[in-house]
Amino acid sequence: MKPKYVQNASASILSVILLLAASSVSIAVSLSGNEGDKRFPPTLPYTQKAPCTKAYKAYIAAGGHSAYATTPYTRVRSLYIICGAKLNASSQKVAEDLAMKSCEGTVARHRVTTGGACEIAASK
Repeated sequence: MKPKYVQNASASILSVILLLAASSVSIAVSLSGNEGDKRFPPTLPYTQKAPCTKAYKAYIAAGGHSAYATTPYTRVRSLYIICGAKLNASSQKVAEDLAMKSCEGTVARHRVTTGGACEIAASK
């Protein structure tokens, strides 16, 4: 009689382990195609060949933790839109930090007047 109860108990334990493993697999889905945490809608140039449009599309398509930073656009003060992105970083925080550094570095390198400082527009 004891082997029957042991067999039932081991089958129950095995089914619980399989359910937990299956649920953890579904958590690790790809972030590809996801806009993530969108803080404000970024202004993108109308042409598809513009660097910021390409960077934002690459951010959306990235499968890992990524971030997109840009300068805000105001019709009166902005002459340029500067952006920066970091794709597939080890964490969302690292991606945000590196995207900000990329955007700020571009502003400093080109010495242009923008509508404000770089901000994270979206991250995942």
